[in-house]
Amino acid sequence: MDLDTVQRAFGLSSLVLLVALIAIRLSRRLGLPSLLLYLGIGLLLGNRGLGIEFSNTILTEQLGLAALVFILAEGGLTTRWANVRPVLGLGAALATVSVVISVAVAGAGVHLLLGTHLGLDWRTSLLWGAVLSSTDAAAVFSVLRGVGVKPRLGAALELESGLNDAPVVITVLLLAGMTPLRWTDPLLVIYELLAGALIGAAVGFIGAWGLRRGALPAAGLYPLATIALIGGAYAAGQYLHASGFLATYVAAVILGNSRLPHRASTLSFAEGFGWIAQIGLFVLLGLYVDPYELPAALLPGAAIGLLVLVVARPLSVVAAALPFRMPWREQAFLSWSGLRGAVPIVLALIPLMLRGDAQSRSMVNIIVVVVVIYTLVQGTTLPWVARKLDVIALGQATEIQVEAAPLEEMKALVLQVTIPPASRMHGVYLSQLRLPTDAVVALIVRDALPVPVAPTVRLQAGDQLLIVTPERNRSATERRLRAVSRGGALATWFGERGDPART
Repeated sequence: MDLDTVQRAFGLSSLVLLVALIAIRLSRRLGLPSLLLYLGIGLLLGNRGLGIEFSNTILTEQLGLAALVFILAEGGLTTRWANVRPVLGLGAALATVSVVISVAVAGAGVHLLLGTHLGLDWRTSLLWGAVLSSTDAAAVFSVLRGVGVKPRLGAALELESGLNDAPVVITVLLLAGMTPLRWTDPLLVIYELLAGALIGAAVGFIGAWGLRRGALPAAGLYPLATIALIGGAYAAGQYLHASGFLATYVAAVILGNSRLPHRASTLSFAEGFGWIAQIGLFVLLGLYVDPYELPAALLPGAAIGLLVLVVARPLSVVAAALPFRMPWREQAFLSWSGLRGAVPIVLALIPLMLRGDAQSRSMVNIIVVVVVIYTLVQGTTLPWVARKLDVIALGQATEIQVEAAPLEEMKALVLQVTIPPASRMHGVYLSQLRLPTDAVVALIVRDALPVPVAPTVRLQAGDQLLIVTPERNRSATERRLRAVSRGGALATWFGERGDPART
């Protein structure tokens, strides 16, 4: 590699990143998952397109795992503990019980469909099932957050996608190896998961304590320190023969829900880092895959994907949700929302790296076909399915997409709230919001113009509000806004309380 090669690589990488950013806007207009467009960019750049040769399996697998670490870091940092705490049991069940059922059902299906054709024994068939059993954090985080489903369902799916990589990776490594399986292997899986969770918790709590008490010389160093801590959690987990992925996610969730200095900058930095990881991962996989080999995998890929979509995933969701008495509509949505993305492709590279046989090469091509077809099918239809199953959360403030920009000296946040068309907040006087103590409506924007803030102002659908609230009152303010959005000015009379409001 000479200087010219480095310069060309730098220029090409910058160009690819700019094209990928444009693709994000295009994908949202067309309703397509942007991840598939990144994969298409990689295919276009590859040896069958513009001629970039890239066929290093080990490097692809290692870079893929590194990208997954940063995707999990972004997902964990932006996960609100107040949202996921009520569904912690359901999310954990989806990440464990659901994985076991999915591996068994998908493995049995693969054995019946392809066992004779490809000469698959039961262990290899179960390996295929394990590869197919992980929902993808990047796909879920990027697609689900724009659908607006009920908070309980959204939180459960995000928690599942953040947690289930760990048991699936361990299972794939066990099944892909050449050593005989032992009765102690399930105990090994349990140890790795528990140890990974403990390591992540230790890094998260100690790291948050250190960041609050440390005095770094520049604000921009705090996001770097946070990402370094999360990366250190992964490294510590791997070094101690525990689950590095679970350590990563647990540490990120704890750090993301701690009162960190310059928290908004840290979350923005992590979001950008997550986007780079997603873009780089899918472009890399597109470079690696040979599109001329994919037509032969089209039929088996479609059949296996259908098996996972209509049999393995629904059965695994039913088994995981059984103790929680979920309505069938919510179970159906959870079944349809098991988005596969880059994770199955990266996991399929593990047996190819360890075994290097024709079966493993076929697995990679078939998994790519499964991911492309069913991410396209599920990602584009998810909003429609959510509406048909009536799991959309109508009339609540967006996230209450709460872009949180901390006011450092006041230890306060600015909440940005948009009143949706179906919200019962329409017509409510500002004085009737009765927000918690110290929460103040600082600005109302209507039709792109500011409205004077006064108790007698009546809110309208489409209004945007900026609300300043102390950090300690953020959850209470959000709950009160959601209560008024659902119940109107008389929310308290109809049982929609939120938290104690000021009088």
